[in-house]
Amino acid sequence: MPQRDHYEVLGVHRDAPPEEIKSAFKKLAAQSHPDRHQGDLAAHERFKEINLAYQVLSDENRRSMYDRFGHRAEEPGSPFGSGGPFAGGFVDISDIAVDGLLGDLLGVFGVGRGDKGDIKREIEISFEESAFGCDKSMRYERIVACGDCQGSGAAMGTVPDDCPTCNGRGRVRLQQGLLPIAVERACPKCRGTGRSVRHPCPTCRASGLVQSRETISVPIPAGVEEGATRLVSGAGNRVRPDRAPGDLEVVVHVRPHLFFRRDGDDVVCTVPIPFTHAALGGDVELPTLDGKGKVRVPAGTQPGAVLRIKGKGVPHRAGLGRGDQRIEIAIEVPTQLTERQRLILEQFAKELGEHVHPQRKTFTDKLRDLFG
Repeated sequence: MPQRDHYEVLGVHRDAPPEEIKSAFKKLAAQSHPDRHQGDLAAHERFKEINLAYQVLSDENRRSMYDRFGHRAEEPGSPFGSGGPFAGGFVDISDIAVDGLLGDLLGVFGVGRGDKGDIKREIEISFEESAFGCDKSMRYERIVACGDCQGSGAAMGTVPDDCPTCNGRGRVRLQQGLLPIAVERACPKCRGTGRSVRHPCPTCRASGLVQSRETISVPIPAGVEEGATRLVSGAGNRVRPDRAPGDLEVVVHVRPHLFFRRDGDDVVCTVPIPFTHAALGGDVELPTLDGKGKVRVPAGTQPGAVLRIKGKGVPHRAGLGRGDQRIEIAIEVPTQLTERQRLILEQFAKELGEHVHPQRKTFTDKLRDLFG
């Protein structure tokens, strides 16, 4: 099957700005995310196609080469592909021996060179919160624009100038040798910022960035499962004052419940009952997600029997309704008997021996067949 045009995949024009491309990607990725289409192979392939299109078109250099050479620029072995030595038509050596105030500061914050600002954090919720959903508050640290200088890096009352070396671009190109390939690197004068600050802001030391402790409310949908992720757009690090912040990916962990465990959208719990109750039948109280409940145990219930309460499980994420609650019956046998109880049970055993029970008869027949 021929590969579709990346612009067609994202539904944008070829001259679409980066903001429009990112917006289209987030919308389509949310619609086709594997978490929403579990088991749907077609949806998984669409998500991979959308992700690849965004990776190419969100990168200025890869997009430029794609516009010129189409999918050939991304073919394995292409010198102009993302992994080739001349990706984008030039060699980028900005990561080689380039340091400075901004790089040092981001290193202290734990942000590496080339980082897009996306961060990943974990959040823990209760079993009930995972079933019915909630808005969960969480605290985390991220890098934001300095509030004192509004991200300019210049002291209050002053403004930065454009770097005279790169004219505010932040990068310079140098032609090397006879090959028509330019070597691009961060501007050595402004260290890639494009700014020239004469009077540095004392708070951020001219970087325009500071570390901040944030509190955010993360919406948790009903029916979310262990290990699911939630993406909060724009809640990540701002790696440069002139760029939008990255995204925050939140990994959801569900605390184990005292009684329940989950099987799909069904809630399973084990309920111990006396063997007399199993024999005679009756009502048994038990916990449910909605509070205290009750279930009727039929007379003659066997160990391992499973009873079901309709609509008491986890809400379905794909539509209306809820799963069921399954009750696994565990029959308790008394370990300490009074003399009177022992006599009663011995008499009961004698009377019971006169009757043939289906399970015991089947077992005896199988045993006879095994040993002849």
